[in-house]
Amino acid sequence: MSTILIIILILLLIGALPNWGYSRGWGYGPGGIVGVLLIIVIVLALTGRL
Repeated sequence: MSTILIIILILLLIGALPNWGYSRGWGYGPGGIVGVLLIIVIVLALTGRL
């Protein structure tokens, strides 16, 4: 379950990067939020709490 969640968060992080045409006006906000969520999920998965 945690592997699927990590993969989904990685895909969201790639989609939220401002390199893509549709997300250029968003800035770094969505990418930063998804990145923080990804770090939290990875830490929880490594500690065994997820």
